[in-house]
Amino acid sequence: MAAPFQNYSGGVLLADIVKRNNLSTYVSEAILERSLFVKSGIIARNSLLDAAAGGTRIQVPEFNPIAPTEEIMDGTATWGTSTAGYLTPQKIGTGTQIATICHRGFAYAVDDVAVLAAGEDPMLHIRNQLADAINKLKSTRLFCQLSGLFASTLAANSLDVGVAAASGGAEANFLTGSTIARARNLLGERGDELDTLVVHPSVGFYLYQVGLLTFSTSALAASGSVVWGGGGVGVGARSIGEFAGCRVVIDPQVNVVAPGTGGHQREFYCYLTKSGTILEGVQQELRIEADRNILSKQDVLSVDYHTAYHVMGTKWNSNSDNPTNSTLATSGNWAATYNIDLIPIVQLTVNSPLDTSTI
Repeated sequence: MAAPFQNYSGGVLLADIVKRNNLSTYVSEAILERSLFVKSGIIARNSLLDAAAGGTRIQVPEFNPIAPTEEIMDGTATWGTSTAGYLTPQKIGTGTQIATICHRGFAYAVDDVAVLAAGEDPMLHIRNQLADAINKLKSTRLFCQLSGLFASTLAANSLDVGVAAASGGAEANFLTGSTIARARNLLGERGDELDTLVVHPSVGFYLYQVGLLTFSTSALAASGSVVWGGGGVGVGARSIGEFAGCRVVIDPQVNVVAPGTGGHQREFYCYLTKSGTILEGVQQELRIEADRNILSKQDVLSVDYHTAYHVMGTKWNSNSDNPTNSTLATSGNWAATYNIDLIPIVQLTVNSPLDTSTI
């Protein structure tokens, strides 16, 4: 007869699966492997933003871009801005970029009755989907932060070609090569540094559609009109890898513009950025813990992570930290540390013919 309160050493518990097999490490690696933002270079991990020693925010001292004052040398005794016949030493400005640390977590519990009813282990499915779910949550937080930055601080780095009318929208309102060129022009000569484009699927698959269109004509003659045709055979990749000189990242978490009530057509944000412009700091690596509640007959899984996103050249301008996503999206909580045309990121607002639904 088995001992009534014995815990057999050979039994496998949920905690064994999580801890002994290093589930946290596996999920962390899967997050990096599946994150399009990391793979494309949009987000770069930077140890300068890590805060393992503690704190609620990260301060990163940085040197502002130099803007020297040119002096005229004419050989007199009073040349130069000093009016004393010598070059006046100038200094480089400094500032402090601030990133706020966001503490996030969630938990799941599965009881034995649910397992019996389902005939399968729900916790297994939860574990298999953790990496994708965390990437989705982190993307949502990043887009909230970008929304707050472009609401005021980076407003001059934005271009809106969309239309909010209940109907309408033409090529001029869609994402095109012309639109990309206009967006690059907002940064002057530095617009050439923008190498990655982040778009909503409704915008991304419009680019896919355009790539499949062919020119057609009713008559092979000088007078025959040339029009767009949809009769292409569809030769090409199934995804949009590049467009207008940019790597394309498609993410459904990209913010959709809600212009108001009354049946306005949806608009979509797109982001043009230079690789490495967005940095990520980590105060504590992803932690996954599991336990068994013998009274409720439940397996419990707990997840938490403590990170910060930072756009170079900006700072968190609020006295509070650990903001909610809605607080991150609040314009007054952000400021720039130097001229914004030196910050290589641009926001575009466009329509898509693949999504003409109204709000």
